[in-house]
Amino acid sequence: MGAVELGDEFVTAPLATYARLRERGSVHRAVTPDGAEVWLVTRYEDVRAGLADPRLSLDKAHARNGYRGFALPPDLDANLLNMDAPDHTRLRRITAQAFRVHHLRPRVQQIADELIDVFAPAGAADLIASYAGPLPILVISELLGVPPADRPDFRAWTDEMLAPASRESASEALRSLHRFLLELVAAKRTDPGEDFISALLAQHERLSADELTSAAFLMLFAGYENTVNLLGNGFAALLSHPDQLTAMRTEPELLRSAVDELLRFDPPPQTAIRRFPITDVEIGGVAVPAGATVLLSLVSAQHDPEVFADPDSLDLTRADNPHLAFGHGTHYCLGAPLARMEAEVGFETALRRLPDLASAVRPEELRWRPSFRNRGLRDLPVTFEPAG
Repeated sequence: MGAVELGDEFVTAPLATYARLRERGSVHRAVTPDGAEVWLVTRYEDVRAGLADPRLSLDKAHARNGYRGFALPPDLDANLLNMDAPDHTRLRRITAQAFRVHHLRPRVQQIADELIDVFAPAGAADLIASYAGPLPILVISELLGVPPADRPDFRAWTDEMLAPASRESASEALRSLHRFLLELVAAKRTDPGEDFISALLAQHERLSADELTSAAFLMLFAGYENTVNLLGNGFAALLSHPDQLTAMRTEPELLRSAVDELLRFDPPPQTAIRRFPITDVEIGGVAVPAGATVLLSLVSAQHDPEVFADPDSLDLTRADNPHLAFGHGTHYCLGAPLARMEAEVGFETALRRLPDLASAVRPEELRWRPSFRNRGLRDLPVTFEPAG
């Protein structure tokens, strides 16, 4: 049987494609929309096992068969998403010690309220541009110690890399962001503060200069893009399920389980970071050769009816919800506590402060970014009762 072609329909409405693939088997040779040949894993048990399987390496040195990844300079590429043990274990331990977020909730709440203050009187807004986008970039800026005057440029470069007007503009944004991070690290060496980069610099004897800059870069991208999409996808899901939206408004005790269900229902990362078998392996009864590119589909796993009852329904009261949106095993997302905090504050604040929040477009009119790996909206026009 030939490889499955994952075309445009797959990008905009992947669940139907994944349902058909799960029925046929767990593992499939596939060609992604950008032309990459991959082995796509679709059933929950195999995806979960693959996330923790040490034979599936994150190190691109194990890639064969013409793997084409996103090229980064060495001092941005030496991050946790490209490492196996023991380097991954060492760097994760150091990064975790520097990544302190428990004290940030009041500041996250303040940022959310200040953003809503700006557009609440209008009675209409693009919830991505006005709220879901700026909230995480402002939080990440504070975590990294980015000076307030530099934050508009910081956000503009990041936005251009996530949704570039052209390959040239994306490359220029990356170069600008790269220069800025190097300058920021140099400034923190001279004048450290109470921020993530300064905390890493205190551990300078335990990590290389490339690892330090790469950690800051990963914190920016993972913390920004995934949280924007968690908020955007979550609001879109709630607005298209009025009964669940009402439940979340009226039952604040649902907040934590609601965030888990929104992560399960339409996760920002549709697939885990690519992996490369270090030896021939068997996944779901299928022989996968060493060096192949393996994509573990999180969204397919989280809609597997063998694990989740009525998986294509949004149920904020779902009690048994072993979703994989933050990963599993040694590569479980280091930023999960921050993402969860931002989501809880972001959803609760908007639903409390924006009465009668409603989508200004039908679900089929939503505009999704053209990516099969990360699912996120270009915009989310909404209306609500104007604040007096």
